[in-house]
Formats: sequence, structure tokens, C-alpha cells
Amino acid sequence: MDLQKRYVEIEGVKTHYIEAGSGPVLILIHGGGSGADAWGNWRGCLEAYAQHFRVIAVDMPGFGESDRPDPKDFDYGQTMRNRHMAGFVETIGAGKAVNLIGNSMGGATALGIAIERPELVRKLVLMGAAGLDVSNPDPAAKKALGSYDYTPEGMRKLVSFLAGSRFEISDEMVAYRHELTMRPGARAAMGAIHNRLKEDPMTYPRERISSVSCPTLVVGGKEDQVAVLARTYGYLDLIPNSWGFILPHAGHWVMIEAPEAFVAVTTAFLNGPGFEA
Repeated sequence: MDLQKRYVEIEGVKTHYIEAGSGPVLILIHGGGSGADAWGNWRGCLEAYAQHFRVIAVDMPGFGESDRPDPKDFDYGQTMRNRHMAGFVETIGAGKAVNLIGNSMGGATALGIAIERPELVRKLVLMGAAGLDVSNPDPAAKKALGSYDYTPEGMRKLVSFLAGSRFEISDEMVAYRHELTMRPGARAAMGAIHNRLKEDPMTYPRERISSVSCPTLVVGGKEDQVAVLARTYGYLDLIPNSWGFILPHAGHWVMIEAPEAFVAVTTAFLNGPGFEA
């Protein structure tokens, strides 16, 4: 696989992305957990996607190889993420509609683009996506997400919460994600993201979610403790042109825990007919 590392400036942020393949543009947006980035979230899918698409995995501001602006000078709220990523999509797609796949916070961002800039989105995949305000029945879930203490042991604990019960956590994954959180500015950026949630949350009113008209595939792990199944079903209820795929024994990271199944299902959806109303 011919993998290219590239950068582009969007909203004043030097934005890193990984690119492979050719064909219709497919942009992958990672989640927002500590230690997340494009490579860590999507590396198991890139080679297979590159057989069908010009696939691009992007690092959001504050993550991976993209800039981590000082929170005093940059707004880490969801509104800015939507604007930044819409600018990225517009630049990469040269103004044409692209396919978007988003996980968790990246799902909320992909959804925000579909709501606010529908002309930029051809088809949408929401995987364990934030965006819909559904109460988590387990209050320990929210606490676990915010309990990372910036140690390797803390990262292993966080990964074990996010993944399903059958996922084998490798030392390599723990070390990779932990190292990303040790980079200059990473901790401040993550703190700013959490601080902005109260005023600028990763959720949208139900009527705005219902306005999404592009074909949408909603993917969930049956063991996901963050994006619980009620949220998955909520998206299916609200979005008119939506399909659903629930994977057993998987948690919040279907694309990491079951990359072959995830790529197969999403590729069939993205290359198949829309059946729009």
C-alpha cells in the first residue's frame, strides 16, 4: 500500500492526514478519547479501503500530528470542530460531495457536517457516534472516560473500557496511545475539549438530526458502553435514509476490533444504491 503523509492548513491549523488509493473520496474521522488519532483508529482498514477509494484519515486539531493550538487562542468546542472539518472536506473534495465515516467524537463531527453542509456529504457512516443526547444507563461510563491519569496503566484501563470483552489489548497499542498523550500541548488540548462540553456539547437537537437527508449507515458494537444501543437505534429512528449494522462482541471500536467486517459492510454500503426517499 502506497501510504502518503500530508498536511494542509485549515482554519489556521496545520492539519495532518494519511492518504492511500484512488477513486471516490472517503474521509475517516477518528474519535476523541485520550491517545486517539487517525493512524491508531484506522490503520487496520486503510489497505482494504484503498482498493475502492481515495481514502483519507485525518487528525483533528489537538490530536496526532495535527497542530495542538494553545486553548487561550483556540476554541476546542464542537462548533469549531465542525467548521474545521467542513473546511477540510471542502478542500480535499475540491467542493464535491465525499463519503464520510466518523467514530465517537468524529461521528458527531461528521454528523455536524451533514447537518450544516449537506452539499459536502455523499454518504455518511456513524460508528459509535456522539451527537444524539441519549442517557447512558451506566453512570460509571462517563466517569471512566474522564479518569485517564496519563500513565501507561491508566491508558490500558481506558482501552479496556472502550473495547469489547473479546478484544486483546496489545502492549503496542497502549504504548502508542500513551505516547501521543505525552506530546507537548496534548494534555492542555484534551482538557480544553472536556471543558467546552458544557457550553458547546457534542450533541444536536433531534429535529436537526432528522434533517439529514444523505444515505446513512449507523454501526454499533453490541457491547459499546459509551455509544449505547439506544443511541444507535435513536439515529435509525430519526434519520430517514438510514440503515443499521450491529456487531456482536464488539465495543466502541468496531473498526479496530473487527476491521474486516467493518470494511466489508461499509464498502458495500458506500458502493451500493442509496434507496433515498
